[in-house]
Amino acid sequence: MVSPRLVEKVEAEEPTLRLAVLIDADNGQAAVIEGLLAEIGEATVKRIYGDFTSSASSQWKQVLNKHAIKPVQQFAYTTDKNATDSTLIIDAMDLLYAKRFDGFCLGSSDSDFTGLALRIREEGLTVLGCGEQKTPEAFRNACHKFLFTELLKPVSQPQSEAPAPAKCTSPPLKEPTAPTGAQEPQKEFPKEFILQALEKACDDTGWAHLGTFGSYLTKLHPDFDSCLYGFKKLSDLVKSRNDIFVSEERGRPGSSQKVMYIRAR
Repeated sequence: MVSPRLVEKVEAEEPTLRLAVLIDADNGQAAVIEGLLAEIGEATVKRIYGDFTSSASSQWKQVLNKHAIKPVQQFAYTTDKNATDSTLIIDAMDLLYAKRFDGFCLGSSDSDFTGLALRIREEGLTVLGCGEQKTPEAFRNACHKFLFTELLKPVSQPQSEAPAPAKCTSPPLKEPTAPTGAQEPQKEFPKEFILQALEKACDDTGWAHLGTFGSYLTKLHPDFDSCLYGFKKLSDLVKSRNDIFVSEERGRPGSSQKVMYIRAR
């Protein structure tokens, strides 16, 4: 089961997964690759599929060598038909039957990969998805966890300004700022859904380990991401909402490391 932010592997106490990362160049952006690879961690296989002779794929040529991604060239057989999707799916099935991986990361905003995600899940493997917020709900829900590329893009800072704090690219929760043209509106905080997940994660004493809570969040909504509400980590979101959460840190037996437990207020 995958935690809501993969960078919180320590909080979720999950082992590193051996992943096959397969990217659809026709429905992806080169600018998010660095953030995606940092988010998912170890990638055993990294492949990207597309027609790299076309001008539309020129953005990828600068990042492939940097991140050791193997390009798989696929010419379009005819117009209005996506040969890239077919090639990616065939390769995915070959890798699936090799039984060398713990999971797959499918980078695309295309709903055509919904069936592939479901097939991989049937084999008991973890499926991560990555795409834009316009990605159809069917594909998002077919994944164990879906990452929005809008949250993975690097934040460009003007040279005359001091660096901003290490926050997410989304605006802070309940920030009373006026709209600025093309800026996306802040997502409404899903309090009811949050409490529903917490209730399922709690033990008989009413407390839940933060990693268990995060697992239930993504189980109920694979595209849940604390960054959408202005926080890089789930623990930061929990600490900021002391109106609905009570949290405490407990020592781990035989270790100086502490883990967070939470309950509803």
